[in-house]
Amino acid sequence: MMAAERGAAANTLAAYRRDLQDYAGFLSKRGGGTLGATADDIRSYLSRLEAAGVLASTAARRLSAIRQFHRFLFAETLRTDDPTAVIDSPRTKRPLPKVLSEDEVEMLLSAARLVEGAEGTRLICLLELIYATGLRVSELVGLPFAAVARDQEFLVVRGKGDKERLIPLSDPARNALRQYKDSRTAYLREGQASPFLFPSSSKEGHLTRQRFGQILKALALECGIDPDRVSPHVLRHAFASHLLANGADLRSVQQMLCYADTATTEIYTHVLGERLKALVADGHPLARQSHEAGT
Repeated sequence: MMAAERGAAANTLAAYRRDLQDYAGFLSKRGGGTLGATADDIRSYLSRLEAAGVLASTAARRLSAIRQFHRFLFAETLRTDDPTAVIDSPRTKRPLPKVLSEDEVEMLLSAARLVEGAEGTRLICLLELIYATGLRVSELVGLPFAAVARDQEFLVVRGKGDKERLIPLSDPARNALRQYKDSRTAYLREGQASPFLFPSSSKEGHLTRQRFGQILKALALECGIDPDRVSPHVLRHAFASHLLANGADLRSVQQMLCYADTATTEIYTHVLGERLKALVADGHPLARQSHEAGT
């Protein structure tokens, strides 16, 4: 159902499989199964996770998988009830995202420009694209060549749930794409064709997200930036945070990041504090009157 009806990605399916196998294994040791699981069984499972030192965020993710599974059993009439309906989610604290400064992103780009040959051209293209679009790393490395075959101002991306979204391309990203497309054949065997923008000899047929992460960390070391602070996901956050800090509205950022609701983008409001204060000070009539009165 997750694959056929919701169009869940392979990584999502693998995560659900792991979580549900762990849950089913726990029930089996108690002499039961998913069709007869009770709310007390689920509470005991969550207590076991807590005792094992599992993070609240991880426990919440596992409970989310269990909820959806029991709702599925109920909807398919395999059960007459949903035992998760009375279960509270573990309290989690949403951490602020790791973010690089604009200067640090420029340092990464400058270091990438020093890498010679096709490797350098590809690296610059990867960095410019992810920083200009906020793509998920799986979306970036798996981009089809057809998506950028023409020199267009917008990129059409097919993301989670098979949803399409339109993202504007910056001039630096378009220039990097043009240069990379000219040298892309360096990553193809003679006579080989590939449907991917970033082809490789991996089993996926394109550059893997793990390899891109390794390249980024090596680049960070060259720049004197702590590699633990640098990843494709951090660059996605940098894209959003820098847009907001420079005047973009939260709704537009939400659409470009392909977040289902604005609640997820609230993690970025930490960058808006000073800008919102200035907006009120400059634009609110009472604030202007106070300023003019010298108070």
